[in-house]
Amino acid sequence: MSAPSNRFNRAERRIYRLRQVMDATGFGRAWIYELMKRGDFPKAHKIGTRAVGWSSAEVDAWVAVQLGEKC
Repeated sequence: MSAPSNRFNRAERRIYRLRQVMDATGFGRAWIYELMKRGDFPKAHKIGTRAVGWSSAEVDAWVAVQLGEKC
């Protein structure tokens, strides 16, 4: 029998789309983009011709800091 895959042992990193970022933060679209403009929120990354996404790790770390948790 083969050893279990490491893929399931580590936290999965995903691309969050705007709806997921809004759900994770409780903020609306305009405020998320304002915080990005100010440099107070992780930047979106271009993932397609007309699509952007955020690193789940960066967004989750930002949320943890806002809640006073250690990253």
